[in-house]
Amino acid sequence: MSGSRELIIIVDDNLANLQAGKDALSDTYKVLTIASASKLLEMVGRFSPALILLDVEMPEMNGYDAIKILKTQPETKNIPVIFLTGMTDAASEITGLDLGAVDYIVKPFSAPLLHKRIELHLLLEAQRRKLLDYANNLESMVETKTKTVLKLQNKILQAMSELVEGRDDVTGNHIERTIHCLNILLNEVKITEKYRVQVESWDVGLILRSSQLHDIGKIGISDSILKKPAKLTDDEFEAMKQHVDIGVRFIEKLDDGEADINFLRYAKMFAEFHHEKWNGTGYPKGLAGADIPLLGRLMAIADVYEALTSVRPYKRAFSHKEASKIIVESSGTHFDPELVKLFENVADRFQTSPKADSDLPEGGK
Repeated sequence: MSGSRELIIIVDDNLANLQAGKDALSDTYKVLTIASASKLLEMVGRFSPALILLDVEMPEMNGYDAIKILKTQPETKNIPVIFLTGMTDAASEITGLDLGAVDYIVKPFSAPLLHKRIELHLLLEAQRRKLLDYANNLESMVETKTKTVLKLQNKILQAMSELVEGRDDVTGNHIERTIHCLNILLNEVKITEKYRVQVESWDVGLILRSSQLHDIGKIGISDSILKKPAKLTDDEFEAMKQHVDIGVRFIEKLDDGEADINFLRYAKMFAEFHHEKWNGTGYPKGLAGADIPLLGRLMAIADVYEALTSVRPYKRAFSHKEASKIIVESSGTHFDPELVKLFENVADRFQTSPKADSDLPEGGK
């Protein structure tokens, strides 16, 4: 076994599950199996695992109690933890994510899915460490080093957005198309006198990249809801709405206060406010009118347009003309009337192909 392989610890009281996990991962990683949470806490200090796969339901000490202890220990608090569990309810997933887990995989799992989730979270953790290392020494960096920081930030955003799209496989290139629509609206807002003072300090490139995280909270929504091939029930929709709060908490956890990372401030704004409505009937806060931040009001139009023009299991894709008509008719109810006027000015450009990622403005820190 190669010494360069990263170590994954699997914790489960079921020996069959331990063997299944080991068989699935041993071709890529070093794998250590442990049969109880208490044994994990005894042994983890002797190893440096890259990631822990932790069962929730175990005798004596369950996974929730174990992660609470892991997150209080300086040497283990930054180790990514993915819960492996047979529980499929959204409340259990939210509990685990609130305690610090990075993901939640329902058993029985598929080996390719397990590999993909682990790969993405190891990438995020590696880039988080690199980003903090660079940020802590930013004042002493030359211009080339600063550009490296920006590239790392952008890679983190891209990896996170890919993680969401990997789970919500019905949305296709939702994030790319939403960025395209938002970019058109932002360029129109920038040349509008009404918003001049508000937007003159905006870093549009960074805003566009941060917008990739607007649906990051979907990592905390059960697959049974996220991938349901039909319209959601009222109860399921209430559970789906939790992705806003989950996304906000996720982004807040990324900001450890050690660096001035403006893209997290933008990202939190998108995640928190893109489902609010002009007339106050949106969620999660029921804000109305100008109380909704301008970025949230802009994202609402871009996000809805993209959803309307995309195929979903429970609906066909609307044409550009139909989608535009719906948005215009929702002026003053769902959307800011002034922004709808701007949308009408540029709506035809929404039909053009999205720019490649490399074509977007780079953006600052």
